[in-house]
Amino acid sequence: MKTFMRSMAVGTALSAVMMTAASAETRITYKSAKTGSSYYQMGVELAEAVKRGTDGDVIMTIEESQGSVQNVMEVRARGGDYVFTTPPSLATAAAAATGPFADKGHENFSEIRALFPIPSLTMHFVMSAETGATKLADIEGTSVLLGKGSFGATEGEKYIDLFGLAGKVEIADAELSNAVAALKNGQIDGFVTAGSWPAPNVIEAAASTPVTVLSMSEEEIAKTGRTAMTIPAGTYAGQSADIHTTSLPVMAFTTTAMDEDTAYLLTKTFWESKAEMAGVAPWWDGVNVDMLNQDGIAFHPGAVRYYDEQGIALPAAN
Repeated sequence: MKTFMRSMAVGTALSAVMMTAASAETRITYKSAKTGSSYYQMGVELAEAVKRGTDGDVIMTIEESQGSVQNVMEVRARGGDYVFTTPPSLATAAAAATGPFADKGHENFSEIRALFPIPSLTMHFVMSAETGATKLADIEGTSVLLGKGSFGATEGEKYIDLFGLAGKVEIADAELSNAVAALKNGQIDGFVTAGSWPAPNVIEAAASTPVTVLSMSEEEIAKTGRTAMTIPAGTYAGQSADIHTTSLPVMAFTTTAMDEDTAYLLTKTFWESKAEMAGVAPWWDGVNVDMLNQDGIAFHPGAVRYYDEQGIALPAAN
């Protein structure tokens, strides 16, 4: 009987230890983009970095998303374990019930708080070297694939109108997934894509056929109203000079429902893991503290604590 009682006591103690260990583990849901996209892959890389950087104390589960607007909309029903990505402009639009969130306001939208930036959506105008195009005006008379439904497609169409090229460029009716093959086969002269640099489809195109990724002038960039972005020389095969283009900042957000310690740990782990992540996926090299300076966004108190410790200034709104 004594042996049995001792076994029961040991078992109870072991169960208590296991329950304590389980309760110490924090689980986070991270929602970013569609499976197969570069942003979904970033989420996988970030989840692995968080697990390593916290010794398994924080486990991040990646959920497929249909895009940034959906990510924000889900704030209405999510709790303190929700992290999502979106351009800062959409976070502020949700709080103000404007744009895609007009007539869809919710009290939780005002509780959205930023944690850290992720690689920006960067515009790439990729043209066959045979066209001789080096600037946007040179795409007149060419055939260009924009794709459908993506930020890059919408933005590319906007630039064609903005710079007086509407009706002067043949827009190919095809999906962006076919762009590299179509360019290589001469079916199109170029394509437009938006993604973090280095963009996988641009790497593939540059490796298979001579291409030029167009640069924009300071005046052109200013006219778009977007953020300037420089893609360093040597990023793509055959690229001997920096590429000056535009970008749309993207950040990881949560809400005030997340406790301060968890937000602090996520922010700290991200920045401390960034160099290691960049060693595997170079797009993390494009992230720096200057990207924190986005108008109109508020940071989570846990993130603020980390930035204060590092002496990193945040926008005045915070």
